[in-house]
Amino acid sequence: ALKKYGLEENTLVIFTSDNGPWLSYGTHSGSALPLREGKGTVWEGGVRVPCIVKWPAVVGQGVEQNTPAMTIDILPTLAEILKVDLPPLPIDGKSVLPLIKNEAEAQNPHEAYYFYYHRNELQALLSGDGKWKLYLPHRYRSIEGREGRDDGIPIKYNNNMESGLELYDLENDISETTDVSEQCPDIVAQMLVLADTCRAELGDALTEVTGSGNREPGRIVENL
Repeated sequence: ALKKYGLEENTLVIFTSDNGPWLSYGTHSGSALPLREGKGTVWEGGVRVPCIVKWPAVVGQGVEQNTPAMTIDILPTLAEILKVDLPPLPIDGKSVLPLIKNEAEAQNPHEAYYFYYHRNELQALLSGDGKWKLYLPHRYRSIEGREGRDDGIPIKYNNNMESGLELYDLENDISETTDVSEQCPDIVAQMLVLADTCRAELGDALTEVTGSGNREPGRIVENL
Protein backbone atom coordinates (compact mmCIF):
# COMPACT_ATOMS: atom_id res chain seq x y z
CA ALA A 1 0.00 0.00 0.00
CA LEU A 2 2.86 2.39 0.79
CA LYS A 3 4.41 1.72 -2.61
CA LYS A 4 1.06 1.97 -4.37
CA TYR A 5 0.35 5.44 -3.01
CA GLY A 6 3.88 6.75 -3.26
CA LEU A 7 4.41 6.91 0.50
CA GLU A 8 7.16 4.34 0.98
CA GLU A 9 10.17 6.65 0.97
CA ASN A 10 9.08 8.98 3.74
CA THR A 11 6.99 6.66 5.93
CA LEU A 12 8.49 5.43 9.19
CA VAL A 13 7.74 1.75 9.87
CA ILE A 14 8.73 0.28 13.23
CA PHE A 15 8.61 -3.49 13.77
CA THR A 16 9.27 -4.99 17.16
CA SER A 17 7.90 -7.94 19.12
CA ASP A 18 6.55 -9.24 22.36
CA ASN A 19 9.21 -10.17 24.90
CA GLY A 20 10.70 -13.57 25.48
CA PRO A 21 9.62 -17.16 24.70
CA TRP A 22 7.62 -19.31 27.11
CA LEU A 23 10.44 -21.81 27.61
CA SER A 24 8.16 -24.22 29.46
CA TYR A 25 6.31 -24.92 26.18
CA GLY A 26 9.40 -26.40 24.53
CA THR A 27 9.24 -26.55 20.75
CA HIS A 28 5.96 -24.61 20.80
CA SER A 29 7.68 -21.50 22.18
CA GLY A 30 11.13 -21.28 20.66
CA SER A 31 14.45 -20.33 22.22
CA ALA A 32 16.08 -17.10 23.38
CA LEU A 33 19.63 -18.40 22.99
CA PRO A 34 22.26 -17.09 23.38
CA LEU A 35 20.31 -14.97 25.88
CA ARG A 36 19.64 -16.22 29.40
CA GLU A 37 16.20 -17.49 30.48
CA GLY A 38 12.91 -16.41 28.85
CA LYS A 39 9.50 -14.83 29.35
CA GLY A 40 8.46 -14.13 32.91
CA THR A 41 11.95 -13.06 33.98
CA VAL A 42 14.00 -9.87 33.65
CA TRP A 43 17.06 -11.73 32.40
CA GLU A 44 17.98 -10.75 28.85
CA GLY A 45 16.11 -13.73 27.38
CA GLY A 46 12.95 -12.39 28.97
CA VAL A 47 13.19 -8.73 27.97
CA ARG A 48 15.45 -8.17 24.94
CA VAL A 49 13.58 -8.08 21.63
CA PRO A 50 14.41 -7.25 18.00
CA CYS A 51 13.53 -3.92 16.46
CA ILE A 52 13.57 -3.13 12.75
CA VAL A 53 13.09 0.40 11.47
CA LYS A 54 12.39 1.26 7.84
CA TRP A 55 12.45 4.90 6.76
CA PRO A 56 14.18 5.08 3.38
CA ALA A 57 14.32 8.88 3.15
CA VAL A 58 16.12 9.10 6.50
CA VAL A 59 17.70 5.76 7.46
CA GLY A 60 20.02 3.90 5.12
CA GLN A 61 19.77 0.17 4.50
CA GLY A 62 21.90 -2.25 6.49
CA VAL A 63 22.46 0.07 9.45
CA GLU A 64 22.90 -1.76 12.76
CA GLN A 65 22.29 0.08 16.03
CA ASN A 66 23.47 -1.67 19.18
CA THR A 67 22.51 1.03 21.68
CA PRO A 68 19.35 -0.03 23.54
CA ALA A 69 15.96 1.65 23.46
CA MET A 70 12.55 0.74 24.85
CA THR A 71 9.03 0.92 23.54
CA ILE A 72 8.43 3.67 26.12
CA ASP A 73 10.65 5.81 23.87
CA ILE A 74 8.44 5.51 20.79
CA LEU A 75 5.89 8.16 21.84
CA PRO A 76 8.47 10.92 22.54
CA THR A 77 10.36 9.98 19.36
CA LEU A 78 7.25 10.33 17.20
CA ALA A 79 6.41 13.61 18.92
CA GLU A 80 9.85 14.97 18.00
CA ILE A 81 9.51 13.83 14.40
CA LEU A 82 6.09 15.48 14.13
CA LYS A 83 7.25 18.57 16.05
CA VAL A 84 4.36 18.35 18.49
CA ASP A 85 4.38 18.89 22.24
CA LEU A 86 3.92 16.00 24.63
CA PRO A 87 1.15 16.21 27.25
CA PRO A 88 2.13 18.07 30.45
CA LEU A 89 2.26 14.77 32.33
CA PRO A 90 5.08 12.45 33.45
CA ILE A 91 6.37 10.58 30.40
CA ASP A 92 8.61 7.57 31.02
CA GLY A 93 10.24 7.55 27.60
CA LYS A 94 12.60 9.94 25.83
CA SER A 95 13.19 10.59 22.15
CA VAL A 96 15.72 8.24 20.54
CA LEU A 97 15.52 9.90 17.12
CA PRO A 98 19.31 10.41 16.92
CA LEU A 99 19.76 6.66 17.43
CA ILE A 100 17.25 5.85 14.70
CA LYS A 101 19.02 8.25 12.35
CA ASN A 102 22.35 6.70 13.40
CA GLU A 103 23.78 10.17 13.93
CA ALA A 104 27.45 10.48 14.83
CA GLU A 105 27.99 10.37 18.61
CA ALA A 106 24.30 9.59 19.20
CA GLN A 107 23.71 8.29 22.72
CA ASN A 108 20.78 6.88 24.61
CA PRO A 109 19.16 9.75 26.59
CA HIS A 110 18.44 7.64 29.70
CA GLU A 111 20.80 7.06 32.59
CA ALA A 112 19.17 3.66 32.97
CA TYR A 113 16.18 1.49 32.19
CA TYR A 114 14.39 -0.13 35.12
CA PHE A 115 12.83 -3.60 35.11
CA TYR A 116 9.84 -4.14 37.38
CA TYR A 117 8.03 -7.47 37.65
CA HIS A 118 5.41 -9.15 39.83
CA ARG A 119 3.76 -6.65 42.18
CA ASN A 120 6.03 -3.64 41.79
CA GLU A 121 9.33 -5.46 42.35
CA LEU A 122 12.37 -3.59 41.01
CA GLN A 123 14.41 -6.60 39.93
CA ALA A 124 17.06 -5.12 37.62
CA LEU A 125 18.34 -2.08 35.78
CA LEU A 126 20.30 -1.55 32.59
CA SER A 127 22.71 1.32 32.00
CA GLY A 128 21.59 3.63 29.19
CA ASP A 129 24.53 2.68 26.99
CA GLY A 130 23.56 -0.99 27.27
CA LYS A 131 26.83 -2.16 28.77
CA TRP A 132 25.94 -2.90 32.39
CA LYS A 133 22.99 -4.91 33.75
CA LEU A 134 22.59 -4.97 37.52
CA TYR A 135 20.29 -7.55 39.12
CA LEU A 136 18.87 -6.85 42.55
CA PRO A 137 18.15 -9.77 44.91
CA HIS A 138 14.89 -11.38 43.84
CA ARG A 139 13.22 -14.68 43.04
CA TYR A 140 12.63 -15.76 39.46
CA ARG A 141 11.43 -18.81 37.56
CA SER A 142 13.43 -21.22 35.41
CA ILE A 143 13.14 -24.61 33.77
CA GLU A 144 16.80 -25.02 34.76
CA GLY A 145 17.98 -26.11 31.33
CA ARG A 146 15.47 -28.93 30.95
CA GLU A 147 13.93 -29.54 27.53
CA GLY A 148 10.27 -28.75 27.13
CA ARG A 149 7.77 -31.06 25.47
CA ASP A 150 6.81 -31.01 21.80
CA ASP A 151 3.05 -31.41 22.22
CA GLY A 152 2.09 -27.95 23.50
CA ILE A 153 1.85 -29.06 27.14
CA PRO A 154 4.10 -26.99 29.43
CA ILE A 155 6.54 -28.44 31.92
CA LYS A 156 6.73 -26.94 35.41
CA TYR A 157 8.97 -24.03 36.31
CA ASN A 158 11.06 -23.84 39.44
CA ASN A 159 9.62 -20.57 40.79
CA ASN A 160 12.10 -20.30 43.65
CA MET A 161 15.32 -19.54 41.80
CA GLU A 162 17.20 -16.72 43.51
CA SER A 163 19.35 -13.92 42.15
CA GLY A 164 21.73 -12.06 44.41
CA LEU A 165 23.21 -8.63 43.74
CA GLU A 166 24.80 -9.45 40.38
CA LEU A 167 26.43 -7.33 37.66
CA TYR A 168 26.94 -8.41 34.04
CA ASP A 169 28.94 -6.80 31.25
CA LEU A 170 26.55 -7.29 28.33
CA GLU A 171 29.04 -5.98 25.77
CA ASN A 172 31.32 -8.92 26.48
CA ASP A 173 28.92 -11.42 28.05
CA ILE A 174 25.55 -11.29 26.32
CA SER A 175 24.65 -14.68 27.84
CA GLU A 176 25.09 -13.35 31.39
CA THR A 177 27.36 -16.14 32.53
CA THR A 178 29.86 -14.23 34.68
CA ASP A 179 28.92 -11.99 37.61
CA VAL A 180 31.51 -9.17 37.73
CA SER A 181 30.08 -7.28 40.72
CA GLU A 182 33.14 -7.92 42.89
CA GLN A 183 35.48 -6.73 40.13
CA CYS A 184 33.44 -3.55 39.46
CA PRO A 185 32.28 -2.18 42.84
CA ASP A 186 32.19 1.41 41.54
CA ILE A 187 29.72 0.47 38.78
CA VAL A 188 27.56 -1.39 41.30
CA ALA A 189 27.56 1.62 43.63
CA GLN A 190 26.60 4.02 40.82
CA MET A 191 23.74 1.79 39.70
CA LEU A 192 22.47 1.30 43.25
CA VAL A 193 22.15 5.09 43.53
CA LEU A 194 20.03 5.07 40.36
CA ALA A 195 17.94 2.23 41.79
CA ASP A 196 17.27 4.23 44.96
CA THR A 197 16.25 7.25 42.89
CA CYS A 198 13.79 5.12 40.95
CA ARG A 199 12.41 3.54 44.13
CA ALA A 200 11.80 6.97 45.61
CA GLU A 201 9.37 7.69 42.79
CA LEU A 202 7.93 4.31 41.81
CA GLY A 203 8.40 2.33 45.01
CA ASP A 204 9.71 -1.21 45.32
CA ALA A 205 7.98 -4.14 46.99
CA LEU A 206 11.27 -5.99 47.43
CA THR A 207 12.66 -3.30 49.73
CA GLU A 208 9.24 -2.23 51.05
CA VAL A 209 9.60 1.30 49.68
CA THR A 210 6.48 3.32 48.87
CA GLY A 211 7.21 5.74 46.04
CA SER A 212 6.06 9.33 45.79
CA GLY A 213 4.34 8.41 42.53
CA ASN A 214 2.49 5.38 43.88
CA ARG A 215 -1.26 5.85 43.76
CA GLU A 216 -4.43 3.83 43.76
CA PRO A 217 -5.78 2.93 40.32
CA GLY A 218 -8.83 4.78 39.06
CA ARG A 219 -12.05 2.88 39.67
CA ILE A 220 -15.60 3.19 38.38
CA VAL A 221 -18.09 2.57 41.17
CA GLU A 222 -21.42 1.35 39.89
CA ASN A 223 -24.36 2.86 41.68
CA LEU A 224 -26.86 0.14 42.37
